[in-house]
Amino acid sequence: MLTLRQLRYLNALARHRNFGRAAEECAVSQPALSMQIRELENELGAELVTRRQGATVLTEAGVEVARRVAPILSATRDLTDCVRHNGHLLSGTLRLGVIPTLAPYVLPLLLPELHRSHPELRLDLLETQTKSLLSELAQGALDVLLLALPLEKAEFETVVLFSDRFLLAVPADDPLPERGRVSQRDVNARELVLLEEGHCLRDQALSYCGERNYAHNRLGATSLTTVLQMVASGYGVTLLPEVAVDIEVRDERVKLLRFVEPQPRRDVGLAWRPTSPRKADFLELGQILLKTLKCEQSHKSQLVLAASMGCVVNS
Repeated sequence: MLTLRQLRYLNALARHRNFGRAAEECAVSQPALSMQIRELENELGAELVTRRQGATVLTEAGVEVARRVAPILSATRDLTDCVRHNGHLLSGTLRLGVIPTLAPYVLPLLLPELHRSHPELRLDLLETQTKSLLSELAQGALDVLLLALPLEKAEFETVVLFSDRFLLAVPADDPLPERGRVSQRDVNARELVLLEEGHCLRDQALSYCGERNYAHNRLGATSLTTVLQMVASGYGVTLLPEVAVDIEVRDERVKLLRFVEPQPRRDVGLAWRPTSPRKADFLELGQILLKTLKCEQSHKSQLVLAASMGCVVNS
């Protein structure tokens, strides 16, 4: 008889393609995980995994089974959450995914407030790029994401929390006046320094500026800290999210310039599975985040959140 344990083990193995890492995620020994996979194969009457030295490859049947397993596990987690968290706002474990261009700037403000207001909440965090976060969310490994919106796929429910404007970070000796407003033309006259491929901030910068002034033969950086150091050293300019300014710009060799209207920006919000029973938790999380950030559009965003919850906010 098939068991959820076997399906969880196969799911982990399909994602990691390595028995050791899959066993570590599932908190079991590698032989125990391997035994459960073999029992699953015996139950289904098909080989799911080809075991090779130094590699684990799913067979055609294994790929198909793993594809069908993911929504089953996701639905199982939603069912469990429905019972465990009914009537208990932000309690138990909440698995939150955050993109790297938000995590270092938002979490230091959010986490202390969450601990103060909801001490019964245990927050599990994963910081990685959008594509990986969406995959983890779809499979039920994460409950909710904090990321840039909109998403290309409409399979998740989302809410926009605030608008994060971009500033132009340039070397301090750049001739552009610090009190002036810059345009796309000013950016195109300089070389862009960007994050590596896979970061949505890179795509947003190229969408606004175009790719003409970006040298494709150069490797992208993995963090905004590195990008700003390159700008400070005269290697180019970059678009910096306003939410990152207080932490990233402490170097006198860098100055920030505001864009002309309409200013480039990104919408930041939450995403979750439409089948999740914890929507009230996610909206409460959004309210707390807005409170800690004290952003300019917080009141407008609170109205949106309140409407989602069927509440009324006095204007």
